[in-house]
Amino acid sequence: MAARSDTVWIKAPLAILAEGAGNGVVVAGGRIVELVPSGATPKTAFDTSFDASKHVVIPGLVNTHHHMFQTLTRAHPDAINKPLWPWIKALYPIWARGVTPPRFRIAARLAMTELMMSGCTCASDHHYLFTQGLEDSMDIEAEEASALGLRMTLTRGALDLASGDGEQAVAPRKVIQATDAVLDDCTRILGRYHDRSDGAMVQVALAPNALFDVSFDLLTETARMSRETGCGLHTHLVETKAEADFVRSEHGCDAVDFLEKCGWLNDRVWLAHAIHFDDSEVARLGKHGVGICHCPTSNMVLASGTCRTKELEAAGCKIGLGVDGSASNDNSNLMESLRHALMLGRLHYGAEAITHLDVLRWATEGSAACLGRTDIGKIAVGKQADLAFFDLEELRFSGAGDPLAALILCGAHHADRVMVQGRWTVTDGNPVGIDIAQLRHDHGIAARALLETI
Repeated sequence: MAARSDTVWIKAPLAILAEGAGNGVVVAGGRIVELVPSGATPKTAFDTSFDASKHVVIPGLVNTHHHMFQTLTRAHPDAINKPLWPWIKALYPIWARGVTPPRFRIAARLAMTELMMSGCTCASDHHYLFTQGLEDSMDIEAEEASALGLRMTLTRGALDLASGDGEQAVAPRKVIQATDAVLDDCTRILGRYHDRSDGAMVQVALAPNALFDVSFDLLTETARMSRETGCGLHTHLVETKAEADFVRSEHGCDAVDFLEKCGWLNDRVWLAHAIHFDDSEVARLGKHGVGICHCPTSNMVLASGTCRTKELEAAGCKIGLGVDGSASNDNSNLMESLRHALMLGRLHYGAEAITHLDVLRWATEGSAACLGRTDIGKIAVGKQADLAFFDLEELRFSGAGDPLAALILCGAHHADRVMVQGRWTVTDGNPVGIDIAQLRHDHGIAARALLETI
């Protein structure tokens, strides 16, 4: 999708998450080219203007952890009201038998659409389900993201240890791939999709699923590929205390030591959940600039624990946000996760310790940093024109005094408009080119068909 070539003044926003832009921003060629101070007019000649006087404008949200195929098994009766291990053991057989390429495509389309409607402009999907027929899953996601206009980090997950291969491994053999096959596909995807240029619409990260269900060889080889190509590395880590205990018993060291042994202790790495680290591990993660994806909604649903966001950020870690799987959330609404991050953080640290500006920063600039991107996540000259526009017309916002705080405290759910690379991808609350009713219908058929295969 090419960037727009005309120059647009986003004029007079109700509020904007940027210094010195009280009267808006000017967008040209897919980038922000000028911040317009309050009371001023643009110095840049513009072709058109957009009246943003009813909108709160923020950088496009960036989602750093998801499992999009799981939209097919939301609120599944076999998995509700369970912690992580019983939950995943209940769902793995369903996913292994029932997620076909057409069902995966519609699941990804729906998840991406949900994300964009919530104000998300860039997403990472940690996809690890490569059963027979799903070998081209990354290509499907690239196609769907392109059609929607969503920036995407194709996060090539992998499982090469099955249940029975180790104490904690739980994946059925049907979802396991040979290590060499995984690495061959990583090479293919990096060669085809990884674009390191400023403003790239598609990038690639390598993401062995978790320390308990992937081999040491896979971890070390993906680390090597990351060093050679500059791509990101991602995995689940210590989501539960059992995982932290497993690493110590299996490898004779803590989880951060093991990352270092694998070549994974560097600033190209971001970790999902990252809940059960001790003080020493927090300090070492921060020293190496490791990214942390906080998934507050999923962590509360599965009662996994609370990420130590404040300590990790103070130590030097990049903090981002993710919705996590749509069967442990159970939606793909990133703006909702900002409110959950605020509430959970305040419950853990106190009412004054976590502000609405903290969670907005995590979901924008922090998430972008986790993905290794400096071109998005902030409203500033030279950054990509990825913006989310929220109006405060709903009853829930009536009486709100601080528009930016109201987005979080009053519970904004849906963006009125979204812009990616200077193009409108959501207008009047609806994604451009997507028939929501038809999408809901098609996805519902796919979900029911999946359940009928069990």
